[in-house]
Amino acid sequence: MTDKNLYCYAGIFDTPDQIINAAKKVQSDGYTKYDVNTPYPIHGMDSAMDLKPSLLPYVALVVGFLGAASALFFMWWTNSVDYPLIIGGKPFFALPAYIPITFEITVLSASIMTVVTMLFVIFKFPNNSHPLHDTDYLKQVSVNKYGIVILADDPKFDESNIKQVFASLGASQVFPIFYHEEVINFKPRIFEPKFIWFLIILFVLVSGSTYITLNKLMFLPPYNWMMKQNKVIVQEKSEFFKNGKGMRMPVEGTVARGFLPYEFVNKPELAAKDLLNPLLPTKYNLELGKTKYNIYCSPCHGYHAEGDSRLRGQFPNPPSLHSEKVRSWSDGRIFHVITEGQNVMPSYSSQLSREERWAVILYVRALQRSLNAKESDLP
Repeated sequence: MTDKNLYCYAGIFDTPDQIINAAKKVQSDGYTKYDVNTPYPIHGMDSAMDLKPSLLPYVALVVGFLGAASALFFMWWTNSVDYPLIIGGKPFFALPAYIPITFEITVLSASIMTVVTMLFVIFKFPNNSHPLHDTDYLKQVSVNKYGIVILADDPKFDESNIKQVFASLGASQVFPIFYHEEVINFKPRIFEPKFIWFLIILFVLVSGSTYITLNKLMFLPPYNWMMKQNKVIVQEKSEFFKNGKGMRMPVEGTVARGFLPYEFVNKPELAAKDLLNPLLPTKYNLELGKTKYNIYCSPCHGYHAEGDSRLRGQFPNPPSLHSEKVRSWSDGRIFHVITEGQNVMPSYSSQLSREERWAVILYVRALQRSLNAKESDLP
């Protein structure tokens, strides 16, 4: 070995106080390429060494922002540009619905890139050779001693001065550490056949175990308990009833507890005559009607009930609710259409409660009056 192969000078100390003082001294003397090794974290060492913040948080921040932006862009492009979907009258870009996925992608991308940066950039994995490995110095500082090393390529490196500093600080041992031959003849190992085979074997093991778990193990007792539930699966034959049908029609005349059936089925004239809106046009009822109208009615009828559908021709546009015919209908007649449906319009009795249907009618009346105001309505 020659001086050209010298990696550092190392000092061994016996107590935490000694290593703290040594770190402060080395830092105050202007050394910049040094490190401290201890068997456990020592409180105050960061400030003693004047360590700068790690770059890893910045990597996580940048990649996290990129992940969030990518997720938002992809969801916007998918639902608003490539395949527009109207869901319950909501806008194409419904931001609250995208927040959970955006959050998950942000955390996932930031955490993965942090680990990848730490392993492959900082630690230079799979190249794990280091001059300190397998040295007597590292064996001591891994058990019950405390050490500090000053690298030979430090601008202020001076062998005699370093020995003097370590001795004055109470070092029990001071000695040089040289490069290993493996480190001197360093070559990138990421494309070594051993490492490539390691990745291939790891891929096969992970893929195989995942396949077996999800496609075989989950179908064996006792993991298959969810498949043996007492339920009727859609379009499957029932083994309970003799005719094999899973859906059973209720007994004729059966009424669900707490529910009164609609008494004007197929009788729009009677509904128009006998049904009266039990709700008053209060702020609460109008807000309720507006909310339900925008969700269930506006995709076809438009936000202002003018028949300007937002479904882009997927269904026939309905007539305007501002026509003389509809404006002359009674509330009961409109309630009947919402409840029973008409032409291509289906029944909304399962989506809207009776109160909500009457509230929607109040809001429709408000829309009709706003676009067909009379002179007497003006102040």
